[in-house]
Amino acid sequence: MSDLEQAIRERAYQIWMESGGQDGHAETHWLEAQREILSASLGSVARVSTVSTEKPKTKSAGPRRKRRAA
Repeated sequence: MSDLEQAIRERAYQIWMESGGQDGHAETHWLEAQREILSASLGSVARVSTVSTEKPKTKSAGPRRKRRAA
């Protein structure tokens, strides 16, 4: 059994206990636990910082004006 499946199993059990241990809702508890565990794991992946490949912006000198001949 994978760690992910074990985490879902344990959370589903917690949800079942919190709901009073009523039978007949196993699938609902499993799906809720699965959603919670997967959301948490995807959230941690999204927080991983990425390296930016953009070049730093430089200040421009502004538009150049043509000089008039004297």
